[in-house]
Amino acid sequence: MRPRRPPSPAWWTFLKTHVTELVALDFFTVPTIGFKVLFVLIVLAHNRRKVLHFNGTTHPTAQWTAQHLVEAFPWETAPKYLLRDRGAVYGEGFQRRVANLGMDQILTAGRSPWQCAVADRLIGSVRRECLDHVIVFSEARLRRLLASYFHCYNTVRPHSALGYRPPAPAARAIPALAPMLLPALALGAGLN
Repeated sequence: MRPRRPPSPAWWTFLKTHVTELVALDFFTVPTIGFKVLFVLIVLAHNRRKVLHFNGTTHPTAQWTAQHLVEAFPWETAPKYLLRDRGAVYGEGFQRRVANLGMDQILTAGRSPWQCAVADRLIGSVRRECLDHVIVFSEARLRRLLASYFHCYNTVRPHSALGYRPPAPAARAIPALAPMLLPALALGAGLN
């Protein structure tokens, strides 16, 4: 009879252990009114579901993708792990740049979107909440639209995985009238 060994660590164990050191990188496509296809790159932090960087282009290359990865993590702020799919756009130049940043690449299995579920869920949210309601005219217009959406997504929109809090809550400013109202509120409290 063989002795029972403890089970090997699963994917969920890896995610729980390294969630603060993990970012996901993914592309999605957006059609324009002129029948052009724009490719949008997103870089997403796993621990807070925060969109760190995005950009769009008509012709993504390995060099372009590597440059935007560097823009997402300036001054040696790159996390330890990069989760991505096995797309052809991640060529030799991209892989060298990732190695220079000191990141380990975790490749998902082919045709397994559930392995990068956080990024795929974000892409679905972008489509449902933003892009399904507009017609995209140009690359510049798409950038402005996504910048507005991701600002709202990061600072205001509640996420169930985060206890219905936003990934990076905006600082709450005290309204200009608040100092004038405090004495009146104190008087009102004394009357009760």
